[in-house]
Amino acid sequence: MSEQAEAPEVSIVIPVYNEEGIISAALADLNEKLADVDFTYEIIVAENGSKDATVAIAEDFASRHPEVSVFSVGEPNYGKALREGIFRARGTFVICEEIDLCDVDFHVTAIGKLREGYTLVVGSKRAPGSRDRRPLYRRFATQVLNGMLRVAVGFRGTDTHGLKAFRRDALIDIVESCVVDKDMFASEFVVRVHRADRAWCEVPIDLVEKRPPSIGLMRRVPNVLRNIVRLTAIIRLGRDLK
Repeated sequence: MSEQAEAPEVSIVIPVYNEEGIISAALADLNEKLADVDFTYEIIVAENGSKDATVAIAEDFASRHPEVSVFSVGEPNYGKALREGIFRARGTFVICEEIDLCDVDFHVTAIGKLREGYTLVVGSKRAPGSRDRRPLYRRFATQVLNGMLRVAVGFRGTDTHGLKAFRRDALIDIVESCVVDKDMFASEFVVRVHRADRAWCEVPIDLVEKRPPSIGLMRRVPNVLRNIVRLTAIIRLGRDLK
């Protein structure tokens, strides 16, 4: 996509890791559904450390769709990829998507809320009216994480991971202030928005994943726990335990 092209209203950032099985179909489906929205958009595929054909497939798709761009951060790091995608975004509004969700209903609802004056909209798996169709153990893990964040750093919502939309100019300072990456970048971002008293809200989502997580829950737990301790020290004590 030419940098000289007129900036879109919405930038959709999608971190991907080892997604060769679904990335082409997911991007095609997302593009098709976005044909009926009332905003212009770009799709930024933020690849991080894939060992399969994800990059080649995404770049081939982007070569045929000028609204799509692809970049790589060179390591398996969801938070780093998402953060870099936000910095690259040209839109007034940024939507943080997941390749196995691509929920255009959320896009439309969230952009409406942002136009009303909110700075952050979270698509919550735990909000009243939501439907979370993940396995029970993963729903329980989300509940535990949220509880830990409420106790440790004063989190006030029901969800931090997954779908988010925000006004870029209003929250880019929050993005720049985040220091924890990988799985916990999204949580730190949402927590900092809450603590800064920016205007935020949650909307329910109907969560149906297209495939199991690319990284298993048990592999993620040690890093999540370490980063919760680190995040607590940064926010509560002003010290980074990196």
